[in-house]
Amino acid sequence: MYSHQARAIDLVLKGHNVVAVTPTASGKTLCYNLPVLQAVLDDPAARAIYLFPTKALSQDQLAELHGLIDVLGADIKTHTYDGDTPAAARRAIRAAGHIVITNPDMLHTGILPHHTKWMKLFENLRYVVIDELHHYRGVFGSHLANLIRRLKRVCRFYGSNPRFILCSATIANPGELAEGLIGEKVEVVAESGAPRGEKHFIFYNPPVLNARLGIRRSCLLDAKALAAMFLRQGIQTIVFGRTRLAVEVLLSYLREACGAGGPGAGPECVRGYRGGYLPLQRREIERGLKSGEVRGVVSTNALELGIDIGQLDACVMAGYPGTVASTWQQAGRAGRRSGTSVAILVASSSPLDQYIINHPDYFFGLSPEHGLINPNNRYILLSHLKCAAFELPFEEGELFGVATTDEALRYLEEQGVLRRTQGRFYWASESFPAEDVSLRSASTDNFVVIDCTRPEPRVIGEVDRFSAPMLIHEEAIYLHEGEQYQVERLDYEEKKAYVRRVDVDYYTDASLAVNLKVLTQADRAPVPGGERFRGEVQVNALATIFKKIRFHTHENVGWGRIHLPEQEMHTTAYWLALGPEADRIHPSELQSALAGLANLMVNVAPILLMCDPRDIRAVSHTRCPFTGRPTVYVYDACPGGVGLSERLFELHPDVLQMARDLVRDCPCPDGCPSCTLGGGEEPNKSATLRLLEILGAAGPRAHSPESGALTAARQETPLVRAGGGVGGNGGVPASASAEEEGPPVGRSPGHAGG
Repeated sequence: MYSHQARAIDLVLKGHNVVAVTPTASGKTLCYNLPVLQAVLDDPAARAIYLFPTKALSQDQLAELHGLIDVLGADIKTHTYDGDTPAAARRAIRAAGHIVITNPDMLHTGILPHHTKWMKLFENLRYVVIDELHHYRGVFGSHLANLIRRLKRVCRFYGSNPRFILCSATIANPGELAEGLIGEKVEVVAESGAPRGEKHFIFYNPPVLNARLGIRRSCLLDAKALAAMFLRQGIQTIVFGRTRLAVEVLLSYLREACGAGGPGAGPECVRGYRGGYLPLQRREIERGLKSGEVRGVVSTNALELGIDIGQLDACVMAGYPGTVASTWQQAGRAGRRSGTSVAILVASSSPLDQYIINHPDYFFGLSPEHGLINPNNRYILLSHLKCAAFELPFEEGELFGVATTDEALRYLEEQGVLRRTQGRFYWASESFPAEDVSLRSASTDNFVVIDCTRPEPRVIGEVDRFSAPMLIHEEAIYLHEGEQYQVERLDYEEKKAYVRRVDVDYYTDASLAVNLKVLTQADRAPVPGGERFRGEVQVNALATIFKKIRFHTHENVGWGRIHLPEQEMHTTAYWLALGPEADRIHPSELQSALAGLANLMVNVAPILLMCDPRDIRAVSHTRCPFTGRPTVYVYDACPGGVGLSERLFELHPDVLQMARDLVRDCPCPDGCPSCTLGGGEEPNKSATLRLLEILGAAGPRAHSPESGALTAARQETPLVRAGGGVGGNGGVPASASAEEEGPPVGRSPGHAGG
């Protein structure tokens, strides 16, 4: 045993909930497999549930578990239970499965609502395993916390009290996140005892092609060149792309580059891997990587998770994956066990990429990212209260995570979905509530996307109500699994978008006019140059026009108007109101300075929050009706909020300092998409810098726990910085090509990235 395995197993056997937080390939699976198998060997009636975020990971872990069981020679029955499981196998798993391997979505819709069919499981449930803990943050994590509340409620009904074993990549708050998810005390095991081979980590910034405009060479082209160099030398390589479209483009480039000559030659030696591939095809690619038959693979973050693909030697990341944790996960796919390996991060033009590439000390020295959840988000909580009431009636006075449970139940009674009789709340609707709740969205009011290309229409995706006017307005290009679909008709009342497959050389990017109104003020504090606040806000957004942006060149090739109703959303926000010192900036420059500050804040915030850039948005006002002063608002782009803006309120000094670092290090003369260009205003770099100085972001400052960022162990990794100079940007709009940066950063996700 490695020391972390021994400690985790010892804690589990003593009855503790445990979260193991160690690097990729450190043997975390044994931390839960051995205690679970021991429990079944000691008591054949014992049961366990394994939760994995993806089907692919479930299948991979099933194979590993079967290998252990075969060695034991024990009669331990285990199988995956998901949408691909045949009906006959489902009956056998329900009747006799010792270990049920599933995902949150199936637990939500297929197991808990039908708990009477799973009596043996719930009566004897000893362990619940939750792998890839860091995956459950934001909306998804908030849903999972409520799902665990429902699971524990059903377990209590059947008389069981399972222990939880969780595993995670490195994040700043594993204990806090784990305890928030399961609602119980958790022991953290974070010191890895596993050996690690030498790894070289290279930061590569593509060279500047136009210094005045700050245009850099495409990160896709440079990632292709680096990966092709490794493959021609016979080095087994994995390449990560940010989007499905980027994966397909890189795959085409690499197959063309490896068509002749060298040990890694032959287009068949390079494969793609992403969502949308059939399960058997993905298993074939995984086996090819293990055997060495597949020399190179181009993947989305689908291979970032702990699927065993053997030992690779090189990893090339086309663009910053979005979080420090994801970057280390992807880099860890090369050199997983021993020997020398290399990981190369090729920066794109986005502000996040440019900040990371120019501040390697920040990346390697700290892990400030927090997995944030808000299980008590009113939209998410009410959705799961409905599901829980369907599963079992609520007793008056029974708590479901919050002290106001009775109040929420009475509200649902007024809505006609619950009925109160003799001190109990019963489900009173004919609907099946779990089907109406998507674990990936806070809103239950989603639009479905229907492909009409074939004679028989089929549903290919869904879009939440707030994003629908931006992504699936009529004439929008909706991208799905690397394919382009044009929206022919949007039935707004029935919440359906009808699309048809097309082959065009552009994508669409919609513009959003946002009006924000403060509802309640929860907190305020003085800061240099003004005041900071947090509270609840109402956001009204109206999609106005859309642009057609050509792939590769990013030129505007057309536009059109959007005729859809205004959207309204209640959420949480953090805002900064400037003091009288801001009057030193001329009124003609103030609007541009505020827009630049808003763009900077919303682009550096994801580095601190471990969230997707689309999870937060920002607006600015030169004369805000609520504060009476120039004000910048940063708000959660999710109904009810999930705690991101509250955390930013605490991290205010770090946000401003990182914003100043980003704009100061950018070599553009007047402002560009990698720094102050945003919000529809002409950039004014000097005015934005003066504004940041007024707000106290005057110079370099070390990141520390006192300044809001939590420290983590330094990675003992050699560092090389390469590329065409320091700082800079790609000279593309904030809504850069879907194949390179994904959705726009710092405002609503304009292109139909899906």
